[in-house]
Amino acid sequence: MNAPTSKAPQHFTYYPGNYRWSAEMLAILSTAPYGGSDISEVDRIGRSLRDQVGDDDAWFEAWRGGGDLLRSRARDAEAHGHKVTAAANYLRSNFYYQCADHFRQPKDEQALAVYRDSLDCFRKFSALTTRPRIEVVELPWKEGSFPAYFVHAENAGSARAPCIVRFGGFDTQKEMQYLRGTPDFTRRGFSVLLVDGPGQGEAIRFRGVYLREDFEVAGSAALDYLATRNDVDINRVAIVAMSLGGYYAPRCAAMDPRYKACVAWGAIWDYHATWKRRLERLKEAALPVPADHLLWACGVRTFDEALRRIEGFRLDGVAQKVQCPFLLTHGGEDAQVSTEEAQKLFDAIGSKDKTFRIFTAEEGGAQHCQRDYLTRAVDVVGDWLEDKLK
Repeated sequence: MNAPTSKAPQHFTYYPGNYRWSAEMLAILSTAPYGGSDISEVDRIGRSLRDQVGDDDAWFEAWRGGGDLLRSRARDAEAHGHKVTAAANYLRSNFYYQCADHFRQPKDEQALAVYRDSLDCFRKFSALTTRPRIEVVELPWKEGSFPAYFVHAENAGSARAPCIVRFGGFDTQKEMQYLRGTPDFTRRGFSVLLVDGPGQGEAIRFRGVYLREDFEVAGSAALDYLATRNDVDINRVAIVAMSLGGYYAPRCAAMDPRYKACVAWGAIWDYHATWKRRLERLKEAALPVPADHLLWACGVRTFDEALRRIEGFRLDGVAQKVQCPFLLTHGGEDAQVSTEEAQKLFDAIGSKDKTFRIFTAEEGGAQHCQRDYLTRAVDVVGDWLEDKLK
């Protein structure tokens, strides 16, 4: 009798049997077209960890080492006047440092030090690169300001360019959003504002701004800032957010009608219910980061407290208020969010102009936020934004 066979995955799986590490390797490799990684470097680090799969301390040290090596090369190139080489190595070093931090719980002094190094590398990249032009900016709000980068449009065709406001999700930040297609968007004539909102990046690590349901405090701060610039057409601004951004983007668009288009790059319908299910089946759950990240992002000590903190992370009653053109992208084999949940979000959206784009395994992009075919997703989102705003 033949032994039963299981269906082979139709996407690259670096560490079979470990969802989190394999998903992260896919996400890392997918940034290569945008300067975030190099396949030889990633594979070298990845192979060094094959006998330590699941050991997050080993992961931290390996990726920190990768970041250190590239930062050293960048410094040497910069010292000798080789700006192009220096910029490229600073950019990859930034990303490898943030990959090291990604699985680090708790966020101890080592993690914070690596994160500071990552920010320093991105700022040096920003200063050295000439395409696209990047400004480090601050977005004022009632409790301080949100850190951000303004990435200038290329080929805009007019003095005031349309603009995309981009946010990450539960465990990603503005530098990672740069590496997920932003250079392509700027070549299409869009400026891009990359922001760390509540619970993200610098905002939580160095400013104490924890996860909060009224994420529109950041979405509206972004618009208020853009309204002060003479190179942005405030009547052609879209919001794009990934993963948990599937909650953030519709929420911001619903609460601030100045947004003229909205892209939920991944769906969220009821984040409280999602985490309740995850915690009930923690060992089997497909988590992007260690579960303790939820405690840290909420600024609490127990999961009961965290669940109370995200009680209001639901879009029923909010999605119906979205009136601008709306695009929802979803991977047909997304292990973190079901197609059923994505359909609930799409059905509830109030806009008469809405599109639900499902990526299949046959096409590619069927994994969470299309980490298995990022360039295809960038094409789809970019074309849609051109149709709506240009």
